[in-house]
Amino acid sequence: MKPIPGGSFTMGSPKNDEGPVHKVSVDAFWMGEFEITWDLYQLFMSREIDVDRPAKAAGSEVSLDIDAVSGATTPYVEMSFGMGTDGYPAVCMTQYAASKFCEWLSAMTGNFYRLPTEAEWEYACKAGTDSDYSFGNDPYQLNEYAWSANNSQDKYQKVGTKKPNPWGLHDMHGNVAEWTLDQYAPYSKASQNNPFIKPTKTYPRSVRGGSYMDDPDQLRSSARTKSEKGWKVRDPQIPKSKWWHTDAQFVGFRVVRPVKTPSAQAQKSYWKQKH
Repeated sequence: MKPIPGGSFTMGSPKNDEGPVHKVSVDAFWMGEFEITWDLYQLFMSREIDVDRPAKAAGSEVSLDIDAVSGATTPYVEMSFGMGTDGYPAVCMTQYAASKFCEWLSAMTGNFYRLPTEAEWEYACKAGTDSDYSFGNDPYQLNEYAWSANNSQDKYQKVGTKKPNPWGLHDMHGNVAEWTLDQYAPYSKASQNNPFIKPTKTYPRSVRGGSYMDDPDQLRSSARTKSEKGWKVRDPQIPKSKWWHTDAQFVGFRVVRPVKTPSAQAQKSYWKQKH
């Protein structure tokens, strides 16, 4: 985890649905240096828990029964798509599944983890910059920082193999796109403090960062993507799985830990999003 200082920034851009540009303030938090990898996500799926490890730690900020956290079902597609598992980003999970992973990780560690809000994600990606990318405006430099359609050979790559942004976060541009907590919706013009649009429907949800399948323009710090029903086209289940987007092999996630731990009730609200 990397420390992200609290502060204010200009969110959005004049492009497409990335506006209006507006001022946002966020509180301090820690953010995962890397995207969550298959080797860690598989532990959540298989529930391979050390029986000698206490489910609750005295004085911890989270007190949960690990066995009460439901785990993801096995996907109906090969997990790695032949692109690698150990050290490679986990993909295809729904926002709901990513949030349940955060709940499981919190139960395992005694510390509170969740997905980043869309504002937190963009703030961390920009890392104090106001340019198209965290390294400037020149897309020709992107190969040094990101896996995109220009250099990925149509597959995701091991995390952390490109240069980090100024706050030490790898793969914020490209490799796999990343879930945030928010419903995908138009921005407000007003200045905001810790904005978060709580999902009220399954689609669309907000995904950030672009992926190994995308062109440089989609990897900009302010670029947005929204989830859609088509991400489940090959899911044979009726009803469709709440755990997997079988056709979204370009979407993963990373976790955050707020400096100020929310109440137990608020913690649950972050983990139990509508699916």
